[in-house]
Amino acid sequence: MKVVITGGGGMLGFKLAKALLARGKLTGADGRETAISKITLFDTAFPPSLPQDPRLETVTGDISAAGVLAKVVTPETQSIFHLASVVSAGAEADFDLGWRVNLEGTRTLLELARKCAKPPRVMFTSSVAAFGGDLPEVLDDSTTPNPQTSYGAQKVCCEYLVTDYTRKGFIDGRSLRLPTIVVRPGKPNLAASSFASGVLREPLNGVVSECPVSLDTGVWLLSPGRCVESFIHAHETPSSLWGMSRVLNLPGITVPVAEMIEAMRRVAGDAVAKRVVYKPDERIQKIVANWPVKFRTPRALGMGFKADADVESVIRAYVADEGIKV
Repeated sequence: MKVVITGGGGMLGFKLAKALLARGKLTGADGRETAISKITLFDTAFPPSLPQDPRLETVTGDISAAGVLAKVVTPETQSIFHLASVVSAGAEADFDLGWRVNLEGTRTLLELARKCAKPPRVMFTSSVAAFGGDLPEVLDDSTTPNPQTSYGAQKVCCEYLVTDYTRKGFIDGRSLRLPTIVVRPGKPNLAASSFASGVLREPLNGVVSECPVSLDTGVWLLSPGRCVESFIHAHETPSSLWGMSRVLNLPGITVPVAEMIEAMRRVAGDAVAKRVVYKPDERIQKIVANWPVKFRTPRALGMGFKADADVESVIRAYVADEGIKV
């Protein structure tokens, strides 16, 4: 089986690749488990610490360039995890780049998937940025998307594309609306949600973190490990379980920033927690204020998807994964 991961050089793509290499197999279009023979990572750059495995290859390029992507999504491709994206604040700052990469790049990918020998399973990573405006206190699977950012609008457009390509029998698509992923290792990125990892990651690594949003700002979050598990679980669930509803809000937990800092205090002590300083950024606060923070996800839970137990366990998992001494 050939697997493609777009955005394979990013944190989640990299973790997903390692998880798939360790797993060694996935369910194919015929419903039977098949050994993974090749995983192709596609991105603009890759970390230096890629696993040394003969099943793994990397291809560098622009996802909106059909000629390059055609070398990646070839007729024998059976599984695609589409993670590549210009993130929220980046898509808002550069309107044309966001639409070219996030929408046109996805359309290019789906057209190539349409040419595969058998309809591939396509996992698309959407976002809770699909929601905005006048929202109920708690959202559920019936809440209508109403994005208030270009990034959110791009994600919703792609959800509809994945659903329609699935309806036509070109692919077997599944779109997952991701909560904010915490804790992301490495350096901050342009995502408006980057602060949610920063208020934990930087202090735990001995660096002062400037929090751009008020401490009572809530975050609907999911850990990287649980997120990767969700990608694989979404792939493995039979098509019949999805039916015609191909978009799913993933389970998460609602945590105010102040509670995140307090949990970090319990894990690492007062000195670490005091490294968070409040430095308001109206641009970030305005974007984040439109994002929902409370969900009911009975469909996802009924399909076997899981949330993290609590934010303290999320922090402890990050500390263990990164080898941080506390």
